[in-house]
Formats: sequence, C-alpha cells, structure tokens
Amino acid sequence: MNIETIREKALKYKDWTAQNLSRIIKVPAMSNQEKERILLLKDLCETIGFDEVRIDGLGNLLARVGSGIKKLVIDAHIDTVGIGDRSQWKRDPFSGDIEGGLVHGRGASDQTGGAASMLTAGKILKELHYAGEYSVWFVFSIIEEDCDGMCWKYLIEEEHFVPDFFVSTEPTSLKLYRGHRGRMEMEVHLKGVSCHGSAPERGISAAYKASRAALAIEKLNNELKSDSDGFLGKGTVVVSKMDVHGPSQCAVPDQALLYLDRRLTWGETRDMAIEQVRSAILDAGVDAVEVVMPEYRVQSWTGKEYGQELYFPTWKLNADHPLVQAGEETCKKLFGKPPVVDKWTFSTNGVAVAGRHNIPCIGFGPGDEEQAHAPNEVTRVEDLWQAAAFYAALPYVLPEIVAQSRT
Repeated sequence: MNIETIREKALKYKDWTAQNLSRIIKVPAMSNQEKERILLLKDLCETIGFDEVRIDGLGNLLARVGSGIKKLVIDAHIDTVGIGDRSQWKRDPFSGDIEGGLVHGRGASDQTGGAASMLTAGKILKELHYAGEYSVWFVFSIIEEDCDGMCWKYLIEEEHFVPDFFVSTEPTSLKLYRGHRGRMEMEVHLKGVSCHGSAPERGISAAYKASRAALAIEKLNNELKSDSDGFLGKGTVVVSKMDVHGPSQCAVPDQALLYLDRRLTWGETRDMAIEQVRSAILDAGVDAVEVVMPEYRVQSWTGKEYGQELYFPTWKLNADHPLVQAGEETCKKLFGKPPVVDKWTFSTNGVAVAGRHNIPCIGFGPGDEEQAHAPNEVTRVEDLWQAAAFYAALPYVLPEIVAQSRT
C-alpha cells in the first residue's frame, strides 16, 4: 500500500474533516444526552458508506470497514462536559466556528476532533477498497465524561465485542501515548455526637474530625510514591468535596463526608488505596472511619440501565509492544519522523479495554490535553487531517509489525 496516497487523501479532505467537526460541535451532547449527536454521526457514517453501521444496546455507535477476522478498534467518546461559567467563553460554546486554523467549541479537543478524523479515515479506507486482515471498527462511544470506560465494559462484557487492538483518539497533540494512571473515587464517612451549639463540649464535632481527616489526606498525598520506572509518575489523592451537617445550625454536627479523587500509578490497587486512606485518618486520631467506593449507575439515552463501581484500573503498554511499534512506524511513513511517545495525565476509555481486560491499547489524537474541560476550547485543523491519515494507515502497517514480532 502506498502510504503517500493516504497522506494525499487526508490532506485533500482537510477542510471536509474540519467542517464535519463543526457540525458535530453544533449538536450538544453531554453525558447521557448523546442521542442527537449519535444520530448525526450515524447519518454521516451511512453517507460515507461504511460496510456496517449499528448502535448497540447502550447507545454507542459502531461503524466497520473491512471483513477481517481480527478487530482493530479506533475509539472516540462523543459526549462532553458542560460549559461551566458561560461568561468565560469568548464565543458560543457550540458555535463550531472555523477560524484562524482552529475549530472552536466544547469538545473540539475532548474529543470530537478524534471522531471527525475517524470519519475521514473511514472514507479513505473505503476509497482504497481496504481488504486487510483486520476489520477496522470506528466506535463513537458515550458516557465517558461521567464514567470513563463504562461504555467499553458494556461492549466487552455484555455484547462480547472484544477488540484485538485498540486506539484511543483522546487528545495527544499528535504524540503517541501508551498508558496513563488509573483512578478511583472514595467516600469517607465520619460520625460525631451532636449537642446544642451553646455547649459544644458536650458533643463530638464531625466537622473537626473532617478537618483533621482532610489534613491527613493532604499528608498522604505527599507521601505517595512514583512507579518503579517513573513512566506514569506518582499516585495522588485529593479531597474534592466536604459535607458536614447535624440536627440544626445551632448544633454540633454529627455527620461528615469527604469525597476523594485518587489517581493510581502502576502497582497500586483499589484495596491498597482504601487501606491507605483509612490508616492515614486513624493515625491522625480520628476514629469511627468508614471508607467506601461508590457506584455509578445510570439509564443511557436508549433507556438501558447500566453501572459499575467507580474504579478505573491503571494501564500501560511496553515501549517494544508491536502496537506501539506499529504506531511509531505509521508516523515515520506518513510524516517522516518518529512520534514523541508519552502518556496521558487524565483517564480514558483505556481503563476498561487495557486496564480491566488487558487488550493492547495506544493513543493518538488531535488537539491538546490542556484544552479538555477548559473554556474557549479549540483544536487545530492541521491536527485533524494528520490524525485521519494515521487512522487510515495503521491497518496497513500493523500486520507487518505484528508479523515481524513473531519471527
């Protein structure tokens, strides 16, 4: 296969890719409100002429090119966070404006830019009459912002749709990513004894317990260690929410809750993290500590109810893995130089695919991680065509690298 042909086609469709991204942005799709955007993407896929286009039970959109036995999956979550403080936006968050080499709007980088590039890649593969050993599946997934990876937990565990290789199109600034820290959420429940606020010495304040517990968590965060090879970095823990209440405003509070965001580096587990929190708080002199991991459960836009515990395992792929090497070789062939190989700071659907199910995963996406969830979000038009070229070329390069690794 002439890789230069793919590059030329991706460049030819550069403006078309940006215009598709603009169309996607103009249809808002926060988590569990993705129906209209999914239907738009379904129409676009059918117009392009994918070999198969379907919506699964949860509401993810799947589009296939090729009929190989193995599955190469390229994934973009198409839901976004909200807009936050509207006054911080210089233009309509859902304008989809294309100006100055940028596409503007919520989700431009995180991560509908990846979805737009996937459409173009599918179009290129169809025009090239792709018939390689992989079925190339482009998956436009949902609910990632509320519960990353749950869409893929559903696909793998409920619909038995299991990729052989997986590419996330989350923003990487066109670097090649091979892992990221995991994460989990925890609730810390503390109890005191209420009494009238005029005589606080008669009670035990849950507010003071919560304060000491929060400081213990700050201390724990400073003590957490990096992974052994330093690739993913140290784990972190932060108190993201505190709630204290009692019988009235004139009483010593008897209940407190701390909500924790815990980022897990390589080798850290949920049981370890829960015990670390419990021990840190007990060591700070706070008793009656209960640490639990909450569950996320929701009814998706299709009406399907699904959920999971709020635990998202760490994952990474070795630098010499054939999928990583195939990503590097694809960049060399397309762009004349190897990519920077790195990792995400945030979490992606890789937590389910690679973290839970040990399926090889890499990341390559248009846009910048720093744009995620920020006001005035943008992505570069130049990134879009290059990402499209990568997704279209990888199915041709990957079999060669896999074959070489077996010799």
